[in-house]
Amino acid sequence: MHVEHLLQLESLGLTLLWGEEPLPAREISGVTATDLEDPTRFLQQGEVVLSGLVWWHPNDEPEKAARFVSALRTAGAVALLAGEETHGAVPDVLVDACRTHGVTLIAVPASTSFRAITEAVYLRHWGDLSRRPTHHYALPENVRNELSVLLAAGADPDTLLDRAFAHLGTPAAYLLSATGRTLARTPSAPPLTAPRGAECLRRPTGATLRIESDGSPYDVWHLHVPDTAGAPPRVLHEIADVLAQHRHRTAPGEKAARRKGDGLVSLISAPHTDGTSLRLALHGCGLFDRGPYQVITARPAHEDDASAAADALTEALHHDPGRPFAVGRLAGGTAVAVVQGEPGDSEGRLRALWPVLDGCRPGAALHGGVGAEVAGPEGLHGSLVQARYALTASRATEPAAARLTSMDGLTTLHSLLAGLPEEVREVFSARALGPLTDEDGASQRMMLHTLEVFLAHNCSWARVAEALHLHVNTVHYRVRRIEQLTGRDLSRLDHRLDLQAALMCR
Repeated sequence: MHVEHLLQLESLGLTLLWGEEPLPAREISGVTATDLEDPTRFLQQGEVVLSGLVWWHPNDEPEKAARFVSALRTAGAVALLAGEETHGAVPDVLVDACRTHGVTLIAVPASTSFRAITEAVYLRHWGDLSRRPTHHYALPENVRNELSVLLAAGADPDTLLDRAFAHLGTPAAYLLSATGRTLARTPSAPPLTAPRGAECLRRPTGATLRIESDGSPYDVWHLHVPDTAGAPPRVLHEIADVLAQHRHRTAPGEKAARRKGDGLVSLISAPHTDGTSLRLALHGCGLFDRGPYQVITARPAHEDDASAAADALTEALHHDPGRPFAVGRLAGGTAVAVVQGEPGDSEGRLRALWPVLDGCRPGAALHGGVGAEVAGPEGLHGSLVQARYALTASRATEPAAARLTSMDGLTTLHSLLAGLPEEVREVFSARALGPLTDEDGASQRMMLHTLEVFLAHNCSWARVAEALHLHVNTVHYRVRRIEQLTGRDLSRLDHRLDLQAALMCR
């Protein structure tokens, strides 16, 4: 199969961004999916490279893209297939780098999964792999047939992994989630902690292949083989494709569970839901109708994909297998999880995991909010309200930084106000400060600055005069003028708090 053959497949919707003859006509020997900044040691001559570009950020220097493309050229890759999902389009800096280094660049639309591209390449090869010489390292026909039977029977990933590697002497191999959680492993593979698994994905030794799915970056699986001495690259790609087919077969069940979660979230978001309906919804999601419960919310910053937040929250909660949960979505795209069981130190573990989870999608800061523990179903609405408030506070306080905020963390006036909707903060600030918010008036801006300094110095006339380089009498005049314009008495604590809150809401 040649690069030009991929471009001719209308079902993939690929677009050639750069490529000169005879580059698109070069034969494809295999496929590697990677989001490593330097994938050189994992590439083989003649492969096409699939990348979601999560390693690149718009603020990066052009040299970073140049290094990535140079690594592909050095390894002999025939083309780079760059996904448009992460950044909306393939960055111009990457196009320039491919032109400079002579690497064919093809754009992959968000609607096309990498799995579909991998299948297109290997299904073209598989028809005659079993009849090729052994140095082509294809899976033996009997192994392929066995795996097909297992897939049809709904075998779990552990079984598929075991049988796929059995003919190689069952080397150590792992199926890892996006955050390093072990989903399956061969019998010879020792247990791997999630932090160690995440480390393997960040700085892999051996080989790590991405298992494509239609989910978001938080829902990606990886086939990881620490020692590739007895596992030829083509065999690893074929095993990865078998695991991708498993994901495809189980996707309908996962979508059905998500729909049930959406229904549960819709019920608890209403303030007066019928108790019977709520209990039936809990049972439908695999939860008991007795607590304790806790509600957790999540949303990436500037996220358009409604499923991404739910994928992130689902992956995070899988790290706490002792607490069953159901995940759904609110109408605006915010993910909501109803978690059952004693929380213990669950929040601490979740907080420690949050940076790893956020790293699955750089540039889309992941925010979370945690509601209080409640005893029964009737308290779920209140816990959701708290979790949404904490989420809003997290996004408002540091929109560019990934944070998990709980109600226990809202201990200051600033954090409390941050949870208010932006529209509410704006109206309150404008009404409380009155004419001081007139940006076109120099006198009003001067008065507003005086108020900020006055409150910041605990209403000390002398210190305010010193900070503003004014006479004390001038400070007295300005404060009286501020009181007239706002209708507040700055000698009263409650009025000072009103104005301080209004300033914080600006």
